[in-house]
Amino acid sequence: MTGPDPEDLTARARIRDAALWHFGEHGFDRATIRGIAETAGVSSGLVRHHFGSKEALRDACDAYLVRALERINDQVRADGADDGVNYVAVTGAVFGPHQKYIARALSEGRAAPLFDKLVELGQQWLAEVDEKRSDRPDLPLKDRAVVGAAMTLSIAVLHHHVSRGLGVDVLSPGGAEVLAPILLDLYSHPYLSPREAAEFRSRLGKDGNKD
Repeated sequence: MTGPDPEDLTARARIRDAALWHFGEHGFDRATIRGIAETAGVSSGLVRHHFGSKEALRDACDAYLVRALERINDQVRADGADDGVNYVAVTGAVFGPHQKYIARALSEGRAAPLFDKLVELGQQWLAEVDEKRSDRPDLPLKDRAVVGAAMTLSIAVLHHHVSRGLGVDVLSPGGAEVLAPILLDLYSHPYLSPREAAEFRSRLGKDGNKD
């Protein structure tokens, strides 16, 4: 299992967690230093002492989520597939409390560091998988990682709809037990066979050359 962030026992961490909540509930523009300070149980002056500005506080929130993502990725790589840990559940436990922040920030065009880190890690995983493929991908690694990151984060953005459709909160421990096999099934059973995909690619190429 992933260990806690060493910062999590400090006043700085309480401020960060309060900011994650306020930014998620109210959005970055409407959230205030005073409200964040009240929730954290500190003075507005201490918030400014630690972070300087609301923008820097938002950056710290993003950096915290990036570190959490890196720790989970490192743990998956260290443990492999034989450890029996449901990493969908681990991810949900880490990021679930901040779902509103992630969803709102992404929809507002923010949280770029989190998105970019997911793209970076996605490229690493895809590069390793590509080496084992008999049908090598046609498109650039980064392009596929960018779209893959968007697909992965869509569950956080569409959390309520996904949970409603599956009949369980997908960020809860029970929801993770439902979601994990669905994701495995989708990844292991693509919609198109290699032959069908080749036919569609051929048609796209022909359509693009009509003019």
